[in-house]
Amino acid sequence: MPRGAHMRAQGSADVIVIGAGMTGLSAAVRLKSADVDVIVVDKARGVGGRMASRRIGDAGFDHGAQFITAKDQQFAAALASWQKAGVARSCFQSDTDVSAENTCWCGTPAMTAVAKHLAAGTETRLEQRAVKLQCMDTHWKVVFANADSITAKAVLLTPPVPQSLMLLEASTIRLPAAWRTELDAIDYQRCITVMAVLEGPSSIPHPGFVAPQDSPIAWIADNQVKGISTLPAVTIQASDDFSRKHWDDDRNVIGDQLIDMAAPLLGSSVEALQVHGWLYSMPAVSSTRRFVTLEQSPPLILAGDAFVKPRVEGAWYSGQAAADAILATLR
Repeated sequence: MPRGAHMRAQGSADVIVIGAGMTGLSAAVRLKSADVDVIVVDKARGVGGRMASRRIGDAGFDHGAQFITAKDQQFAAALASWQKAGVARSCFQSDTDVSAENTCWCGTPAMTAVAKHLAAGTETRLEQRAVKLQCMDTHWKVVFANADSITAKAVLLTPPVPQSLMLLEASTIRLPAAWRTELDAIDYQRCITVMAVLEGPSSIPHPGFVAPQDSPIAWIADNQVKGISTLPAVTIQASDDFSRKHWDDDRNVIGDQLIDMAAPLLGSSVEALQVHGWLYSMPAVSSTRRFVTLEQSPPLILAGDAFVKPRVEGAWYSGQAAADAILATLR
């Protein structure tokens, strides 16, 4: 690690945001706009969380969230600003339903572009896994797996709720019984995802995706038609039921099975494939709250796509609301 990065990791900030997905980055941008010193940390090597993209050679894939929709004006305005910045565009356009609220958006050149754009103006520290939170009277101390630490006036937790609860348990932070019951009830779908490079164009019909009903395959999309791959490449996402049933099976075997199931839509043989498992793909049971305040002073807040609604839009709103709550305590 560069010397400067190590020194900063031992420093302090007004707010530490744990998690560099949409919720964390949404909150960080809101906090930065109010001149708050914020640091975003994430255990991964890149930002975006489940807004994830990957390459296999020259083939490109969105292998997490497949698209973004805007049902509310405020989020629609945010999407418009990302489009103006050149990091988002419409995709999967239907010839029959062209209403604004049903327009699908994606990052360009891939889904992670939106997250990278949001992170550009914020200090973001990657490959930093938080292992303990310590309350230091008026501040929080966040300790990382490499023994580095940062102190802050407030902490915002944005990982999937089960991961946040594990961090709280490791920190011996006890929640009121009512909070614990509500948070324990939040559940997530699992998703085994196959990324396949094809020898030729797929047979997936216009507008470039199929979402089968009552099938082991929940989604299959053509990334070349989507405009994120120069080569024929498809993303296949298994249903929650199939993913749970085969979660511990050999991923290569499961990948081949899903390829066989999708064969009528592939239209071409597979040249290469990779398989990824999303343990916390999408909330199946969520909370109606936009965030949860676990501690008032110093503030410790839990937010994410398990609050409001389980979509990218919901994650963005949860981050905005959590940031506003933190700002109210810092003023």
